[in-house]
Amino acid sequence: MRVVLQRVSEASVTIDEKIVSKIKKGLIILLGIEAEDTKEDIEWLTRKIVNLRIFNDENGVMNNSLVDENGDVIVVSQFTLQASTKKGNRPSYIKAAKPAIAIPLYEQFVTQIELDLGKKVGTGKFGADMKVALVNDGPVTIIIDSKNRD
Repeated sequence: MRVVLQRVSEASVTIDEKIVSKIKKGLIILLGIEAEDTKEDIEWLTRKIVNLRIFNDENGVMNNSLVDENGDVIVVSQFTLQASTKKGNRPSYIKAAKPAIAIPLYEQFVTQIELDLGKKVGTGKFGADMKVALVNDGPVTIIIDSKNRD
């Protein structure tokens, strides 16, 4: 399971010209799922995300977590995060989980991050053509792979 986190001052997801999720201060989480991902990957990743100290404290130092800031979240499924670009110029998505596996894991991820945060989070729609708009605060962008926990 791979995520790209972007710290935002505001963000939204639009599908078919309708805003389906909108937040102020918080994180956009782009989530790429592979077939080998498990509940353990979800639990490790969501705990890491909500406790990651990437928000500024009163001294302007990145010392606060999403929990500390009571920040909001939008989770967007993005199979292209599992792209392999080793060979040629056309990315291969063979590692990306098929919908029958990915959808339940995506839903479990959303549920788990809501439990870890103690509040609802926004989402996109799995498989939809989405327009994600955001103001990256910092900019702060972090990539985490649950298979690389070093």
